[in-house]
Amino acid sequence: MTQKKRLPKLPQLLERKISKTGQTRGADDDVIYQNRVGRNNTVLIPFHQWIQDGNLRKLARENIFEKGYIVLIPPSEYFSWEDPQKTLFENALVLGNNALIFYETRSDWDSHSPEMLKWKAANCRQAPLGGEYVARVPATTANDAEKAKKINLGYASQSPKGAGIRLYEYANQATIAACRQQLEAEYWLCYDAVEVASENGMTKEDALSRKERILKLCEEQGLLDYGRLMEMRIINSQRHTICPLCLKELSGREFLNRVKQPEGREVPDLTVTQVNLFHIDELKFGAFNHKPYNLGWGHHFCNVVVKDSGIAQTLTWMQSVLKTNKKAGFIDQD
Repeated sequence: MTQKKRLPKLPQLLERKISKTGQTRGADDDVIYQNRVGRNNTVLIPFHQWIQDGNLRKLARENIFEKGYIVLIPPSEYFSWEDPQKTLFENALVLGNNALIFYETRSDWDSHSPEMLKWKAANCRQAPLGGEYVARVPATTANDAEKAKKINLGYASQSPKGAGIRLYEYANQATIAACRQQLEAEYWLCYDAVEVASENGMTKEDALSRKERILKLCEEQGLLDYGRLMEMRIINSQRHTICPLCLKELSGREFLNRVKQPEGREVPDLTVTQVNLFHIDELKFGAFNHKPYNLGWGHHFCNVVVKDSGIAQTLTWMQSVLKTNKKAGFIDQD
């Protein structure tokens, strides 16, 4: 049997960029979320979302989340229930098993102290969780120094810190792999992709070979429907990759070049490139939008403008801003 020929290696920065699309957004130590981990990690579900979304509960019962889930219940809600155990049971939840009380405010901490209840801070991401609560309470300006300290208990000492990931960032391992394949294909559809790759560590022959094989692989896996990619604002009619907001063609160089920093505000360790991962339909509760045909590459500043609002809402807002400025005489009517 002939051994399958290995794919030539991508330029390191490009390989890292594509690989990172399978990770969640950043998070610091003072929040409950994990920083830059795989999108198939333990999912954190707000209690209000759990009770509102029947499909979400169905997915959880079917063990669709590869590394489990934890429902986070606000203390104010939990302690308002007449019979907490009954309410938990009715919602298919067990404290310390698939649910935790999540302290975020000083008033909740003072009113319903977990220490008085002899509760332990949880530290395991899969059942049993090792405790009944987790706390991320910010510091205050109170005169009592002890009472003013921030409270980070549960998932705060091990690495990586944090209990899990945001619900809407979840994707299983197979979806993550498919997204990476499609996103690499989108790089190769940039008008100068081969030239840029051959200037950054690949030979032209290897760049052409990898491009051909990746596009063929994506086609075989149903990840290269050009009509659908055009419809989703990922490529144009010339089958070149474009920014989903401004619709300008992207250069392969923008994948590797750092964004220009304003004079006087330079940061020596800046890693942000001119082109970033772009979700066409934004990440939001009620949908798992990290999936093929919803991911493109877009300009960093276009991504900042869209943020979590979505393209359609952003364009409507931009239209309103332009209309108002024209009416005020700041933009020529023509």
